[in-house]
Amino acid sequence: MNVKDAIAKRSSTRGYLGAPLTDEEVKTIVEAGLQSPTAANRQEIHFSVLQGNVPVLAELEAEKNRLRNLAPGAHNFYYEAPAIIFLSGDASNKWSALDAGIAVQSMALAAEELGLGSLIIGCVYDALRGEKKDYFAKKLAFPEGYEYEIAIAFGKKAVTKEPHIYDAERQVTML
Repeated sequence: MNVKDAIAKRSSTRGYLGAPLTDEEVKTIVEAGLQSPTAANRQEIHFSVLQGNVPVLAELEAEKNRLRNLAPGAHNFYYEAPAIIFLSGDASNKWSALDAGIAVQSMALAAEELGLGSLIIGCVYDALRGEKKDYFAKKLAFPEGYEYEIAIAFGKKAVTKEPHIYDAERQVTML
């Protein structure tokens, strides 16, 4: 699959089969993130890879729901995906959020090429940056001085949806 096709085909997956990813699939996805550009080539993004039902995920779901005054839903924030990668960045680097976003997109496209679904996750931002920030940073093995930027879930698709549509005339100005 070429990159243009992967971009056009990719959509957020909100339903996964229970099958775990292979070591090769995880390695390919992580390498796509590691190979992504960063500002001044600092390569400061850290990738915390969780596979399976790791207990901290339930704690994080509960904290997200508490902060948003939500009752537990039918699905957790990662839709039961068998793999989730949390990206953290150097808190002193103003470009870490941008660099993490670039890495997440690269990983999402790599997953699409592998025939896997992905879901880019921002909804746990307040939980990972709030009063339990240090607790979750330790549980997710963020390096000292790093903080959550974004996460992404992966797995074999149980559901599909059409890629989003756009309105180029409204969204693009050619100068």
